[in-house]
Amino acid sequence: MIHPTAIIASGATLAADVSVGAYSVIGEHVSIDSGTWIAPHVVIQGHTSIGKDNKIYQFSSIGEIPQDKKYQGEATQLIIGDRNVIRECCTFNTGTAQDIGKTVLGDDNWIMAYVHLAHDCIIGNHTIFANNATLAGHVIIKDYVILGGFSLIHQFCHLGEYAFTGMGAAVTKDLPPYMIAAGFPTSEHGINKEGLRRHGFDKAALQRINDAHKIIYRKKLALKEALLILTEKYSEHADVMLMVEACHQSKRGLLR
Repeated sequence: MIHPTAIIASGATLAADVSVGAYSVIGEHVSIDSGTWIAPHVVIQGHTSIGKDNKIYQFSSIGEIPQDKKYQGEATQLIIGDRNVIRECCTFNTGTAQDIGKTVLGDDNWIMAYVHLAHDCIIGNHTIFANNATLAGHVIIKDYVILGGFSLIHQFCHLGEYAFTGMGAAVTKDLPPYMIAAGFPTSEHGINKEGLRRHGFDKAALQRINDAHKIIYRKKLALKEALLILTEKYSEHADVMLMVEACHQSKRGLLR
């Protein structure tokens, strides 16, 4: 399962059935769990932990040090979960001591070619990042988010569950759950109706979420007032309250 031209450091920990292709390099502090496949010409460095049944394609750089001038060689981490597909030429960096000290990719994510995950990013589960999507440092991406090709996410931005960005979107503020961001300059463009339907949201849920969107974005209300209205109206509905919570927690402000 290990090609004879691959270089595996003596301290690396690989499950017995891990496959490593020709000319790949696995560093001293790397751990790779069972069923994971590493293509030829992949470099995995740093304090990197990779879970089960991942596929990492050629020319990817995984676990390299952060592109941050404050980094002074601390033993920060990259943690990758299970069943992720990471296509060609992706670059994932470890975290920094000034933040949480780790970059995290969850489970069942589909990461296309040339995607960059900078230091201290936290990615959830079941996301899709199209080609050349780029995350600056400290970004949080929740479950089921889709980033269109060449999307740019500013540092410290949060994107909520089921959010969607169009091709070339430049997201500079937080995007609540279910929202679409598109255009240049990038702004919100309503809710991700088709995506929500595909994930089993019924008509009543779509109506609630659409109503919540109108209250936040279309009624010309102060955000505090809009969130109070939503809390009074939908306190028993977890889907809308997810939006309310995300808005309350926003530090960069909403993309409005």
